[in-house]
Amino acid sequence: MSKYFRIVTMAYLIFLGITLGAGLFAGIVVAPVTFHTEQWLGEGVLTHFQEGLIMTQNFVRLSYLVDLLLVSVFLYEGYKYKKFERDLATQIATFALIATGLLFAHYYIPDILTMQAAGEEMTKSAAFINTHKGSEINFKIFSLALLVLIVRNMQRACR
Repeated sequence: MSKYFRIVTMAYLIFLGITLGAGLFAGIVVAPVTFHTEQWLGEGVLTHFQEGLIMTQNFVRLSYLVDLLLVSVFLYEGYKYKKFERDLATQIATFALIATGLLFAHYYIPDILTMQAAGEEMTKSAAFINTHKGSEINFKIFSLALLVLIVRNMQRACR
């Protein structure tokens, strides 16, 4: 592996880690704080709907990072594939990451924004609840695929 490609690989691994950390932070830290504002602001300051609007904006901004990651993964893993430096786990994780990343940024987020724009009653509907649950499952698969890519690429880089 050339010196320059090692630098690219290190930057790629760092970027994968940053994105995984940002996603986990949003789900584990930001969401529970955002959806329990009554503990810090008192009762009745924000409704659950308003808290959801705030949380959605966090995920809209995260989707920009996800889009940039998808381009990076496609280019890096595509290059490695072309060089015949591939394995089944990496290929599956790459496909899963790209598919779930695209679903997150270009299906779930816009769909949730549309439903929120329709008003608070729409966010109480079965359609919204199912879409939201689907987005949570999707993001968990995305995070798992991202973790697999980090581990597999670190294993290859450490050889």
